[in-house]
Amino acid sequence: MKVILTETIASLGTVGDEVNVAKGYARNYLVPQKKAIVATPQNRKLFERQGVQIEKQLARSHTEAEALSEKMRGAVCTIAGKVSEEDRLYGSVSARDIAEQLKAQGFDVDKRMVMLSEPIKTLGSYIVPIRLHADITSEITVKVVPEQEAP
Repeated sequence: MKVILTETIASLGTVGDEVNVAKGYARNYLVPQKKAIVATPQNRKLFERQGVQIEKQLARSHTEAEALSEKMRGAVCTIAGKVSEEDRLYGSVSARDIAEQLKAQGFDVDKRMVMLSEPIKTLGSYIVPIRLHADITSEITVKVVPEQEAP
């Protein structure tokens, strides 16, 4: 089934792209979530008329992502956790934890932007990539330290 994307989806394409997807994926996910519309002649004409606006929006989001990438350069995110005697965390540090810490530092980052391959389970310093835009990735340092026990 052919659909026109109204939102950039990493695995499919960018806004305005006409892509061919499975019918169930389009009917059950993309269209109800307003991430795409069915590719009819009327919808194609609508997107052609809105093409300039879409390009401006994409350019604006790209420049915003570049600015955020510059601000994030060299950022350090410190997360404290409870540890056992072997310096292993009782829980783990996930992408959500990193995103929350970055938001506390003033960076507008969603957990889906944090490209953590697997949760961090040991103490130490890690380099974690953050995907800010389709082609802009920034790296931050995540330091996992032991939580200080209250006296």
